[in-house]
Amino acid sequence: MSLLTDLINLNLSESTEKIIAEYVWIGGSGMDLRSKARTLDGPVKDPSKLPKWNYDGSSTGQAPGEDSEVILYPQAIFRDPFRRGNNILVICDAYTPAGEPIPTNNRYNAAKIFSNHDVAKEVPWYGIEQEYTLLQKEVKWPLGWPVGGYPGPQGPYYCGIGADKAFGRDIVDAHYKACLYAGVNISGINGEVMPGQWEFQVGPSVGISAGDELWIARYILERITEIAGVVVSFDPKPIEGDWNGAGAHTNYSTKSMREEGGYEIIKKAIEKLGLRHKEHIAAYGEGNERRLTGKHETADINTFKWGVANRGASIRVGRDTEKEGKGYFEDRRPASNMDPYVVTSMIAETTILGKN
Repeated sequence: MSLLTDLINLNLSESTEKIIAEYVWIGGSGMDLRSKARTLDGPVKDPSKLPKWNYDGSSTGQAPGEDSEVILYPQAIFRDPFRRGNNILVICDAYTPAGEPIPTNNRYNAAKIFSNHDVAKEVPWYGIEQEYTLLQKEVKWPLGWPVGGYPGPQGPYYCGIGADKAFGRDIVDAHYKACLYAGVNISGINGEVMPGQWEFQVGPSVGISAGDELWIARYILERITEIAGVVVSFDPKPIEGDWNGAGAHTNYSTKSMREEGGYEIIKKAIEKLGLRHKEHIAAYGEGNERRLTGKHETADINTFKWGVANRGASIRVGRDTEKEGKGYFEDRRPASNMDPYVVTSMIAETTILGKN
């Protein structure tokens, strides 16, 4: 008699050429990931070869009940770390039956910016530091914290080791390996300042792929926490008081910044970002005002400043970049619940296209 785990782990390639494709998209809140699966006749590696599909947009807050059909356009393919074999995860964006992007389709506008000739020739690189908090499922309180109580103050938890400092490492490592298997350019993980909070980094990724990779990495994390019976939160300030919030620091460079004389290009780009500070803040995530207080390694939300090696600044430039006269900078303002399509394309739009 087969066990449930035996059936879940069946190797389909032993009996059929057919594969399972899990279509993944972003729901109406802008943070709720949705997915459903379909059978394909054989392996597919090019998203343009995948069929479009539809879903009930009235059930995701993206269409009225009397005209609820929304169409999924496949955009990027990743290996499926859950079903494995030739099975795939597919990042999609959403359109009306007439082919118009729906209002919550932020990928569409981002792709337009990244396909602009002036942007494309600068080959923009992104490295996104995604922070998140693991919560106990029944009480929605951070993992490792006493229910209704608090652990010892911050200090020993950042990159900490030990059962009294690191909570949920099995989930974190499972996610790390699953992302590598999937083909996500995940570059590292670490425990964060607040206990129960972790970070993974995606990049360097070029253009629109940064958004695709971060979204599928979030999807994989949600699936793993589902299996573990733990809730993942992307709230930028999950616990009020003297506890660090959660951000999505976005490291950025262009071809010109990476070449000789790039530091001057970096300084000009930072100046442009300062001129659009309010617009960027408005697009950098919900609830960010609870995080950007000027405390806990943040700049105040109403203040724009930059500095070398300054983690209390809006924009941080690394010592190596200053020393070498070229490199990258870090935008520390985005919240953990930001949309990477919005943030990455807006940074390119401001710094390369010079939108005021």
